[in-house]
Amino acid sequence: MRLIQLTLATLSLSFVAPAFSQGYTWTEYISREDHFSVSFPGDPTIEEINYPTEYRITLPGRVYSYEDGGSLYSVTVVDYNDAIDIHNSRNEACQASGGDGDLCQDDGPEDIRGAIVYATWNIMQRDGVDIVHYAHYNSDRVEGHNIRLIGDDGSLITVVIHMHENKLYILEAMVPRGAPAPGLFQISLAFLDDEYNRIRYEWVGTMLYSNGYPPTPRVR
Repeated sequence: MRLIQLTLATLSLSFVAPAFSQGYTWTEYISREDHFSVSFPGDPTIEEINYPTEYRITLPGRVYSYEDGGSLYSVTVVDYNDAIDIHNSRNEACQASGGDGDLCQDDGPEDIRGAIVYATWNIMQRDGVDIVHYAHYNSDRVEGHNIRLIGDDGSLITVVIHMHENKLYILEAMVPRGAPAPGLFQISLAFLDDEYNRIRYEWVGTMLYSNGYPPTPRVR
């Protein structure tokens, strides 16, 4: 569903923090551009992408991925920060050309609010997989969705999807039939502040961090 440009991003940094699982030596990878860290089993490749949203605009993103044999680990990050401005420009152009009413309706807020749902829906529409688990999820109290699928070849696919500070994060791992579940990859995800420190939020009653709402306090 995405249109990939073959431009490599070059400014991310990686730091070694060995951990041993699933036959790999895992290292912590830090993306300064996209403010996250995650443990990869090797140096990821980085691709710049164009990401088509639910309401027909295209946003920039990156895919960080590592592949080895039948295993694949990836983090897709899509930047929604300009989505409202892009929608506003489209709406103004629609009205200037004589459109009105629903033809020129403002879909910007819904595009951002529905980004996790739309990404989840696209994962679930894949051919050749069975959905075996779908649940609400959080990482450091940043809410998201958790999906597990089984491929026709017996491969296990796990996906978690979050939205933090108007950036969409899609974390996906696929391992062959019989391989250990890729739990280390999934639980290693961290969101980083402007000084690249890990962010963790407080629970406030039943509330946690939900993109677009006032954030709950951060754990100090």
